[in-house]
Amino acid sequence: MSNSQGGNALLRTSTPGDGSAVGDGAVTAPSPARRPRRRGDWRKRAEIALLAGPAIVVFIAFVIFPVVMAAYYGFFKWKGYGVPTDFVGLENYLTILQDSTFIDALSHNGFIVVMSLVMQGPAAVILALLLNRKMRGRGLIRVLIFVPYVVSEVIVGTGWSLMLQTTGAINDLFGKIGLEGWAVDWLSDPDVAIWSLMIIITWKYIGFAVILFLAGLQSIPEELHEAAAIDGASYWQTQRSITLPLLGPTLRIWAFLSIIGSLQLFDLVYIIWGQYVSATAGTSTMATYMVLNGRNAGNYGFGNAVAVVLFIISLVIALTYQRFVLRRDTQGAITEGKK
Repeated sequence: MSNSQGGNALLRTSTPGDGSAVGDGAVTAPSPARRPRRRGDWRKRAEIALLAGPAIVVFIAFVIFPVVMAAYYGFFKWKGYGVPTDFVGLENYLTILQDSTFIDALSHNGFIVVMSLVMQGPAAVILALLLNRKMRGRGLIRVLIFVPYVVSEVIVGTGWSLMLQTTGAINDLFGKIGLEGWAVDWLSDPDVAIWSLMIIITWKYIGFAVILFLAGLQSIPEELHEAAAIDGASYWQTQRSITLPLLGPTLRIWAFLSIIGSLQLFDLVYIIWGQYVSATAGTSTMATYMVLNGRNAGNYGFGNAVAVVLFIISLVIALTYQRFVLRRDTQGAITEGKK
């Protein structure tokens, strides 16, 4: 009797979802869990669209659209007004690449890129390390170093052009201290003018690099320096083995900004050397070449073609730099999309 009752109490299993009764006290197998509605995903996408939408629209309107239109106008010989009708195809682009003046301007940009990194980088790192230590008047020195960066390029260019003239303050100072042999034509001599430009660029932009490096130094834990000092490491050994490696991401970001800025340099050259002297003085850049042969020559189609070439060169260098130099930094910032 007990065996039969026990047998009646046995649970009967059923296939999931068949709806059959299993008797008293029986438990059906759990049905598969329903996939949760993706309301959260749609809400996240809506928030991203709402917040990033205006920025994307502005970027398309003021960056992508002008580049596309510049590429379009570059296929025409256009005077800057009306509908372009004189189609010349790739003639403008071929003329640019075959023009020795543009090649010289491109080489000047390359020289400025390299020398900006060589001259500003080490000097800015040394100044940042010194100003990161506790010293009297540190705040005032930081302000004085950063002031040239916030001064207008027009003021900087006008002031330096007056001082570097043959009868300017620099040559006059050399004459008064008995160094007449050092008085040269700082602005017109092709062998000297490019170095004058580099000195001005370094003086103008080194403050930005120093402030950027100081911000990077603040993120380095002080405990690492204290541990190195306990282990007997000297000050310079600590900077070489701890500070500089941890400052690497900041150095790479600054180098990227310096490279792009050097490729697009225009204002200081145009203000100091004018629209015609820069080519003969050996300080012309791709941007000054664009203005001289585009707007000033009344050939806006050719100027747009130069702008497209400058954009492509900058884009290729930026993507290459990001791919091979900034990759280690950008990979650390990715938190999703990896399995």
